[in-house]
Amino acid sequence: MNQNKNHPHWFRSAPLGRDEAVLPAMLAKWATASPDALCVRFDNDEEWSYSNAWSKAREAAAALGKLGIKKGEVVLVWLPNGPALIRAWFGISTLGAVYTPMNIALRGSMIEHLIRNSGASVLIAHHELVERLQTLDLSGLRRIIVCGGDEIEPVAGVSMVSETVLSQAQALNGQPELQPWDIAAVLYTSGTTGLAKGVLVPYAQLSTAGLAAHGYLRATDRIYIFTPLFHTVAMSAVYAALGKGASVHVADSFHARTFWHDIRAAGCNRILGLISSMTSYLAKTLPAGERCPFDFAMMSPITPDTAEFAKAQSFDYFAAYSMTEISVPIISPVNSEVYGSCGRQRDGIECRLVDPYDNDVAPGEVGEMIVRSDLPWTMNVGYLNDPVATAAAWRNGWFHTGDAFRQDEHGNFYFVDRLKDAIRRRGENISSIEVELEIAAFPGITEVAVIGVPTAHGDDDVMAIIATAEGGNVEPATLIEHLAERLPHFAVPRFIRSMQSLPKTSTGKIKKHELRGNEVSADVWDREAHGIALKRTKLS
Repeated sequence: MNQNKNHPHWFRSAPLGRDEAVLPAMLAKWATASPDALCVRFDNDEEWSYSNAWSKAREAAAALGKLGIKKGEVVLVWLPNGPALIRAWFGISTLGAVYTPMNIALRGSMIEHLIRNSGASVLIAHHELVERLQTLDLSGLRRIIVCGGDEIEPVAGVSMVSETVLSQAQALNGQPELQPWDIAAVLYTSGTTGLAKGVLVPYAQLSTAGLAAHGYLRATDRIYIFTPLFHTVAMSAVYAALGKGASVHVADSFHARTFWHDIRAAGCNRILGLISSMTSYLAKTLPAGERCPFDFAMMSPITPDTAEFAKAQSFDYFAAYSMTEISVPIISPVNSEVYGSCGRQRDGIECRLVDPYDNDVAPGEVGEMIVRSDLPWTMNVGYLNDPVATAAAWRNGWFHTGDAFRQDEHGNFYFVDRLKDAIRRRGENISSIEVELEIAAFPGITEVAVIGVPTAHGDDDVMAIIATAEGGNVEPATLIEHLAERLPHFAVPRFIRSMQSLPKTSTGKIKKHELRGNEVSADVWDREAHGIALKRTKLS
């Protein structure tokens, strides 16, 4: 363990250049400087050198250009982690278009909203997901590029083509003069205060996030990526690797039972962030006599158990805080033992804790974290087609995170709660409003509130509190069956509580704060207790 090892607080004071921030520029640089060096590896043992990756990116870019995609145009990508996704992402960026990934668990109205809000005309989708589009309003979508499968299932009103078009075009010569301030991606949030919002993310933001969270990275390192590439934590790790000429292994997902075997087989010595409950579980599953294969990890928050595991296994660690709209503003010192803390304000960032009127709260008191950056383009530039939400988030020149923190006398920040009406379940952010909309559409339900129920692991389970029409009755299992067809598996409530009516303000708003605190009472229906288990989408 090395306390002075390339401290994650390190951060440059000058803006990033094109070949340090812009994805195709970084690919092109390493394809020339280190053509045979490994760029990306996949679970199927397929490997791309930097030369391979750059060729595939230019082929896909040329194909997309022939299909009419222009620089700056949003392209939706609905794929699981794997070669098809990386090819699509790299090709979209090389063309100068905007990579806009979709969660593969999405269903129904959530899909319609993303298509409508993004204004996209082209969707690149996994063949097993296409059937979910059959009964939806796809207005504006003119073409679907289908990845995998033997046959293409038609969708009314939309042109369907096979993914083979992405590898059959002659490689694009040259590339658009993209800059760090150009939009790299539109990343949809969970819709914590309404429907999902599309975050406009510049190249400089993703690269800065990668630099902040992986500033210790060397060209010889390989990062194990197990979270979906529609999350910034995974995307910024790819940017970090491209910035250093290092490599990544893109796993299809996280497999707890085979984790240690998987990371060894992938040849990785670096890993994405682990939440403390995950680290505690993994520590117990490490085979006796084996050593942890990684030598540096982010673990948030730091607990005595996770710190002890790191010491016993001789790897360095740090904690951090970030979100889709920002670029890792809070990072701890390496091997910190300030338990429960996310860290301190990093170089290049200003953080304040404020009251609802943006006045600083007193030291030690809880306030909303607001942030701004010393360098331009290193945080989001607003929400796509949503000026109201943009103005609200960026008021008074600061970005408002919607998260409550407190700070100690040493400058350490501690996450307290989410001010936004969101639920965090097993690594996924869930919009209570989106879940409520689907429940409210179920026959017989007159009122609904969805809240998070704290678990022993530090995250939430989902509870729906419903009221029905007079004399009506809703069978919970039937409601769950209805929701399973319309919501991501992780958003389907575990608990259903029925009430005659829900408490409301004088203006008719449901008082969710009155519903919290004694959530799981004896009259609450628990789907897990009734043997109803829902699993994540698994695509072949």
